[in-house]
Amino acid sequence: MTDGASSGPHDRPIDRNDPLGYDGVAPTMRTPVVLTLALAAFLAALTSAVRPSPVHAQAAGGADDLLAAELAYAHVRARRDDDVVALQHFRPGYSFWQHIFNIPDGHIAFGNASDGRLLAVFPTRGDWSREGTWNDPALANLLAGRRLPRNLDQRRDLVAALLEQAAGPVVHNPTRGLFVLPNASRYGAFLQEWGAIYERFGVPADIGLAQAVVESGLSPTRRSPARAVGFCQWLLGNWRRLDRLTPDVLEAYNQTTQAAYCAAYLTVLATKYGSFIPALSEHHSGGTNIGRTLINGERLGGEDVRERYFLGSRLARDLRQISLYGYRELYRTYGPRSYYYAEMVFANTATVAALTASMPQVKIYAMRTPRAIPLAEITRRTKLPVDEVRRYNPALRTRVPAGATLYLPMYVEQFGRDVSFWHRPPHPAFTAVLNEFLRLDAGEEQWDDRAFEPVLQRFEERFRETNTDEGRIMATVLAYAMDETYLSRRGAILAEFRTSDAIQRLFDRAVLALGVSGPIRASLDDASLPDSDSGDSASR
Repeated sequence: MTDGASSGPHDRPIDRNDPLGYDGVAPTMRTPVVLTLALAAFLAALTSAVRPSPVHAQAAGGADDLLAAELAYAHVRARRDDDVVALQHFRPGYSFWQHIFNIPDGHIAFGNASDGRLLAVFPTRGDWSREGTWNDPALANLLAGRRLPRNLDQRRDLVAALLEQAAGPVVHNPTRGLFVLPNASRYGAFLQEWGAIYERFGVPADIGLAQAVVESGLSPTRRSPARAVGFCQWLLGNWRRLDRLTPDVLEAYNQTTQAAYCAAYLTVLATKYGSFIPALSEHHSGGTNIGRTLINGERLGGEDVRERYFLGSRLARDLRQISLYGYRELYRTYGPRSYYYAEMVFANTATVAALTASMPQVKIYAMRTPRAIPLAEITRRTKLPVDEVRRYNPALRTRVPAGATLYLPMYVEQFGRDVSFWHRPPHPAFTAVLNEFLRLDAGEEQWDDRAFEPVLQRFEERFRETNTDEGRIMATVLAYAMDETYLSRRGAILAEFRTSDAIQRLFDRAVLALGVSGPIRASLDDASLPDSDSGDSASR
């Protein structure tokens, strides 16, 4: 939790040397042969993959129904395109982060912060003057004859400074290829199905799946020290809250279950902000942190939500560099991982495309169990081995509870009603409500005001009244999001932050401390060396 306000779905500490900050596992330089082969296949796909086209909705009804569906998904595509334009302007090197997830652990990757090009990769241990891989041949002799520090952090900083002199602004980070590849080998065949689930809720498939890559490496059972679990790394306590809000039994360690709820939550946040960029950041850093960031960006002259976010984000990062605690009231726990989070996700849409293209895709059928069903009965009826049943149902130990969902490569009538809504055209009632919801244009300040709650309550009712599986999920997630917003102190905290004379004076001192002269917005809009080594205790 942050500042007494609801913080977001999950919470995890961060390694001070790595803004990705996953689990503190020391990198290894040895890669098993099977993963090396998998990596080779993945990299081959990465060079030729084309972003998959969205799953277009086809409403089951007349022309008006088709129009509502097309309008909803056109609006989502436009929102995503505007986000990409903003990223290209404010974070032109964002594509660098895809390399972090396709190079095996045990290396430090350096990239150009102006265009995302991979410049060089060095083993964490070893002689960098002889053992590095230079992706830009013009830089290959940069370290020749130089004595480099034995301390890894000092060595990184020195090499970054040398590269900056030769190639411009630089970003660098430890690699995390083995964070993804073992899970991709086992679960990568499900990406198309999971993508269809995301798209049903108004989230582009590659953005939703890229977030899962960044959060869990597609693992169903990954668990953070803060007890965030599974595909999207929501806190276990928040899954229990969702479970209480829905009549169905939610098994949080099944990725296919998580995908629907993560998608619904992300579309709620993207509607709140009108952009996936601050929405992703709230998912990671919490609504109070993002609210402060946007207010600071507004003070810096940001004209729309994307400008406000990037300007406020840059301010927080720069203030942390000059005084970690001196200006903390302006940004609190918004740290390096928070700063990079949205660009990590957008960069890894290419990772999702490559993984999807690198292996055949299979179907996932979902059955709502009317009774507890033992694993032995599932294997007997389906003739599937236990390991294959558990590949579809990682949460399954001895039985699937009554009222839960069983996932299989085929539909088995004896196991319950088919709830694979992503295999069916969306119902006209659902697309009509979704289209209206996606076009809410209230802004985050109005959303955080409790006077807006009746508007969201009415949408919750309307989604539930569609009597569709996806409508019930949207209604459940809206109820959760309203509790998160209106039962916390978030609105009061942000209202005070916006109007406080003390905060305004601190902000003015911060601007002076940064040496800003002339238009503030222009001076903060430049590219500069990213901060990749500070800690981030962001609560999520």
